Amino acid sequence: MTHALDPHASVLVVGAGVMGAGIAQLAARYGHSVFLFDTQPDASARAIETIQTDLTRLVERGKFSTTECAALVERLHPVETLAEAREVGIVMEAIVENLDAKCALLAQVEKIVSPECLITTNTSSISINAIARALSTPERLVGMHFFNPVPIMKLVEVISGVKTDAAIASAVYETAKAWGKTAVHARSTPGFIVNRIARPFYAEALNLLQDRFTSAEQIDACIRAAGFRMGPCELMDLIGQDVNFAVTQSVFAENFFDKRYTPSVIQKELVDGGLLGRKSGYGFYPYPAEKESTPSKTENDSLAAIRALGQLTLHGDDATAQFIANRLTQIGADFARDPASLITQICAHDFDLRLTDGRPASDIAAGQNISNVAVFDWIATEREPSVVAWARSVQSDALFEEKVESLLGALGFMPIQVQDYPGLIVARTISMIVNEANDAVNQGVCSEDDADSAMRLGANYPAGPFDWQNQWGALNIKNVLSALNDFYRGERYRISPALQHAVWHDTSDR
Repeated sequence: MTHALDPHASVLVVGAGVMGAGIAQLAARYGHSVFLFDTQPDASARAIETIQTDLTRLVERGKFSTTECAALVERLHPVETLAEAREVGIVMEAIVENLDAKCALLAQVEKIVSPECLITTNTSSISINAIARALSTPERLVGMHFFNPVPIMKLVEVISGVKTDAAIASAVYETAKAWGKTAVHARSTPGFIVNRIARPFYAEALNLLQDRFTSAEQIDACIRAAGFRMGPCELMDLIGQDVNFAVTQSVFAENFFDKRYTPSVIQKELVDGGLLGRKSGYGFYPYPAEKESTPSKTENDSLAAIRALGQLTLHGDDATAQFIANRLTQIGADFARDPASLITQICAHDFDLRLTDGRPASDIAAGQNISNVAVFDWIATEREPSVVAWARSVQSDALFEEKVESLLGALGFMPIQVQDYPGLIVARTISMIVNEANDAVNQGVCSEDDADSAMRLGANYPAGPFDWQNQWGALNIKNVLSALNDFYRGERYRISPALQHAVWHDTSDR
């Protein structure tokens, strides 16, 4: 079987919680008769009542017609025993995230349904291989990881264990697509796609905070400026520090304590102190949230600020250099161009401001025997100028700091000065996400296209990791990681073999 579930087939959803109710609503929307079972008395009936209430609100907003709403609800049937649903075409388990509970339930289900029935488990972290051991027919178990809220979120990770029949996984994949979802194939490894590739998004923020490099507010502001809907600190508060910490611990343990996934002492302190984020009233931020303070733009006469630097030369010809050139032209600044340079850099007499390649400004200053050097973070060139992190070398003087602030302000940025550490904020975060995605592909967890789709749709990233690799270049990403590795000397920043191959491939094409 490689085609989608027959549209006339009925569906059994086991577990009437938030995820189970969402899956039941989705299946019923696409015409299936849905049986909803839960071990808690009346839980299924209450879930259907909640679905009806939610649909009524959608009718009021014009998203559904009254007829569509009534027809959908009529297809939802609470059942008191699993045996009442023995003729279904697919079972979708969505109970508590506990291995023993899932194994016991699915072993029971397997004895009731027909041999042709598809069996799926909605899990975000539990091994499909471990669950499948409880079944006499492990080849028909497939992970089907929906994202909350199920009716809205587009992504479904379709996860195969070592014994999963490829044709059955294909049937589940096609079923997800038939239900309006974007499905991606994944191999059953810790974190699957989204929860694995997303680890550095949180981990780098926590590392920056532990090193007292910057603040949660500054990290979030810079990450949002790069196009993310939320910064990592505010997102951890939304998810729940305890939930996020538990996932990190799970991925760490299941990868045999690979130091790339080491949990953070900073986050453990929050969890130990009950500072869990929004649900507890305090995490990185207080809740209800105080009015957000946005970094203020440096006020100056843009043209005067640039002229004060003397003769200006813009080096480089990448997207960032082109962006800066356009801004300088709009201002009416007089500047020279050096498009042949491989470094994006703005230079004048005793003034050197360059796009970060991962190295701290102080390292650059020491290596080139110059003093006034500063580095600025990667920017989203497709967006209007916003906040940007920058750092100056310890060898530089206070007047140089003022000049950098004035120039960045003249270019339309709200500059955030941070400590002079490698990779700044955006560059190190994106580079680590890209590196993790390369490792996932290299290890056969998913394809590049599926990694991009998963992170855009499951994590709401502004782009996929391989989109970023194409934008910034494999070599630039490797350089940032190398600088981080040179500085920290640990396993966390080791370069994926797949990324190294991409660097070789790119350089051979030049």
